[in-house]
Amino acid sequence: MIGKLLPPPIAVCEVFGDPPVSEMYPEERAVVANAVPERQREFGTVRACARKALEELGFAPGPILPGASRAPQWPPGAVGAMTHCQGYRAAAVARAADVLTVGLDAEPHLPLPDEGVLGLVTLPEERAALDRLSALRPEVCWDRLLFSAKESVYKAWYPLTGRWLDFEEAALTIDPDDATFHARLLVDGPVVGGRPLTGFDGRWLVESGLVVTAIAMVR
Repeated sequence: MIGKLLPPPIAVCEVFGDPPVSEMYPEERAVVANAVPERQREFGTVRACARKALEELGFAPGPILPGASRAPQWPPGAVGAMTHCQGYRAAAVARAADVLTVGLDAEPHLPLPDEGVLGLVTLPEERAALDRLSALRPEVCWDRLLFSAKESVYKAWYPLTGRWLDFEEAALTIDPDDATFHARLLVDGPVVGGRPLTGFDGRWLVESGLVVTAIAMVR
């Protein structure tokens, strides 16, 4: 699925579910040693996906450990993102010489749990837009799609800044016709290519019971 959203020069790998035994390096096993088996399996499987994608680009296999912010620490010269949700694991990576940053998120294609969650992750203008989108295409869980898109925005933002980005610090506009979205930053962004970054453009897909969103800033 993510190959439809992130074409070359980005390498992708995805799997549905977990193999019986996830291959992990000792350093990775130590990170999740006290976690429940399900968490251990998803942790290992998504890293196996990332290693496979990295190997396609010529990177040697090795452990992929979370940093202080829990963001994955990629090998020197690589950028990427990982995601996992119920029954799905995926990774997207690229050479840093080709791609500045990547954001990726997958969620079950279901409505958000309750209105309280929606209020926490959206701005008033976004909630008004969700009402219009729902009237136009009620078969899409637009609230979950917007949530996923903001997760992708954060994953693309953090490697560029090393800073947290709250849900209310980016305003999302979703295009239902060409399956794209735009995130307008409401805080100062980093300087990229000599200009302040003001937003991100991404793509979305609803397929196989999932909503997947992705961002790639190609150099």
